[in-house]
Amino acid sequence: VVSTQSTGAKKKFEEDKATYEGLCKVMKDILDNKVENVCVSQRLVSSPCCIVTSQYGWTANMERIMKAQALRDTSSLGYMAAKKHLELNPDNCIIQELKKKAEANKND
Repeated sequence: VVSTQSTGAKKKFEEDKATYEGLCKVMKDILDNKVENVCVSQRLVSSPCCIVTSQYGWTANMERIMKAQALRDTSSLGYMAAKKHLELNPDNCIIQELKKKAEANKND
């Protein structure tokens, strides 16, 4: 099996994960129960961040459709609603500036 990532890219990702761990914790504390996880992304190129649904549960579009149903059973919305993951782009200037602000003052 041939790895699709170069060792340089893997090393950079591991460094970014370690560097942005503090910002991820601060953002998770702020967003609390709105997201399940805040992590560094490998797939983002130009966007500062994205919200991803977890592997299990409804997609965002399915959630929207179910919430719009007139005769829906609201009891199923709680457990079928997918937990969200916030992925940060470590190469984006907005995220880099947020990291500086979070390090300077955690309450900012």
